[in-house]
Amino acid sequence: MSEHQGLPVAGYRPQSNDRVEAVNVNKTLEEQVLRQFDVLAKLDYVDKRWLAIGRTAIEQGFMAGNRAVFQPSRVALPGD
Repeated sequence: MSEHQGLPVAGYRPQSNDRVEAVNVNKTLEEQVLRQFDVLAKLDYVDKRWLAIGRTAIEQGFMAGNRAVFQPSRVALPGD
C-alpha cells in the first residue's frame, strides 16, 4: 500500500491510498449535495436563511468526517 505525502501544512502527515479514496468519495458526495443546494437557492419560495444554515451544516459535517479520516495532529508552537 503506497502513501501520499501530506500537505506541506503543519499537522498533516502522509496518508494511505485507502484514506485518500475515502475522502475523495466524501468530496464527491459533498459536491452532489451542494449542487442540489445551488438549485434550491435559485427558487423564489426557498427560505435563503435556512438554506444557508443547512449548507453550513453539510459543509461542517463533511469537514468533520474528512478530519476523522485524515486525523491531522496538533502542531508545536515556539516555546514548546
